[in-house]
Amino acid sequence: MFFLAKTIFIDPAGTNKEDVQIIADKVMKLVHSYFSSAEQHPVLPQHEITSFSNMPEQGLSVEEILHQIKIILGNSMNPYHPKYIGHMDSIPTLMSVLATLISSSLNNNMLSHEMSPAFSEMEKQVIKEMALRFGYGQNAGGVMVSGGSLANLQALAAARNHVLKVKEKGLVSLKNKPVILASEVAHTSIQKAAMLLGMGTESVIAIKVDAKFEMCPDDLENAICNAYDEGQFPFAIVATAGTTVTGSIDPLEQLSSIAKKHNIWFHVDAAYGGALVFSKDFRQYLSGIENADSITFNPQKWLYIAKACAIVLFKEEKILHEDFQISAPYMNDSESINLGEISVQGTRHADVLKLWLSFQQIGVEGYEELIHSGMAKTQYFVHQIRRRPYLQLAAEPRLNVCCFRGRPEFISEERLDVWNTELQSFLLKHNIFFSLPVLGGGRWLRAVLLNPYTNEETIDEIFGKIDLFYLENKNLLTK
Repeated sequence: MFFLAKTIFIDPAGTNKEDVQIIADKVMKLVHSYFSSAEQHPVLPQHEITSFSNMPEQGLSVEEILHQIKIILGNSMNPYHPKYIGHMDSIPTLMSVLATLISSSLNNNMLSHEMSPAFSEMEKQVIKEMALRFGYGQNAGGVMVSGGSLANLQALAAARNHVLKVKEKGLVSLKNKPVILASEVAHTSIQKAAMLLGMGTESVIAIKVDAKFEMCPDDLENAICNAYDEGQFPFAIVATAGTTVTGSIDPLEQLSSIAKKHNIWFHVDAAYGGALVFSKDFRQYLSGIENADSITFNPQKWLYIAKACAIVLFKEEKILHEDFQISAPYMNDSESINLGEISVQGTRHADVLKLWLSFQQIGVEGYEELIHSGMAKTQYFVHQIRRRPYLQLAAEPRLNVCCFRGRPEFISEERLDVWNTELQSFLLKHNIFFSLPVLGGGRWLRAVLLNPYTNEETIDEIFGKIDLFYLENKNLLTK
């Protein structure tokens, strides 16, 4: 290996300690400098992204690598900017960033206890505490996974195996087609899960939502009865606590009662809204979630943990062992369960350290303050919308997600989507980013008041630009 640069690895004997420190300092200085001046950088790349296909025959110098890092920083989404409010992408806590460095350096594998002794124990204890926060008892359990989609997939896989008894023989042993019932605005990962579980996307029955974009209990009841009449087997109901576009929360109490009445697995996708369990004032919005058989929660969103960091919880941990676990014969016998055996993933990064260290620094009260701040800014944002007759609110926000659109009196219904698309482009030129989702067949602007540094002054500036676009268009069309 003597032909390689001596800083390819950190020498465990410490012979290259000073050289490694120099490189680490240069990279950290570059990264810190960029994010400490994030307001001076665009929210999204303003030019064509450079190709990254080149793999040099010989390694580059440190200075050349630093230059490449600068290019990457300049061509990436900038979540640190206070006017980047278009998606559920938070800035990460400092501790979760540093935890990534620590856990990546250790490179332990969460597959088994012997390959990650400290992190495995940490994950089990953190999962237990999270379960208690959601109102579960001592019998609850779960695992961490790389994202909400995998959490939903694992929850529905366990539900399928437990309810339908198909862990060994699969779906071919069934006489009736299994179906899942979910809101028409549920996350697309539910369809993906159905596809991956061998049932097909059409096995997800879409339940109507009301004017608040919350699932209608009556329509759910009818859909269950219709499914049985058509010879189908409804085995799971998926409720959402924080829909992607409007942040709506389904009526969990009512839906859990329906699930219990029909003996159907009840899963709650609380990937975003689950953070409310850390707020005394807003915890009530999740009333009924404690009745769920399984829950998805993503700390990588409203808890500001660096990606990826997601959790799937089960009210009864034994179901995870009985109806999902596949033992790994190449592992040593251990009194501690190997997490890779009860997870949809085998090899996993030790994401738990990011969450654990962030809580050590911020504490539950700190997170409660962050959540309350986001909710207060959302109310201010809504106030600004209501002050403008030409703007329309999709629904009263339950979380810090606000969906709205322009509806000027001089624009026809047919051109509303075009007008709002042009508004989004105009705002982006002023370094303001809203996403542009489809809702009810039309284009809407979506704001997520997640960044702690987005303040009322920022919001005033944003609405000043929206007013400018409105007036320019109005003057142009009335001349």
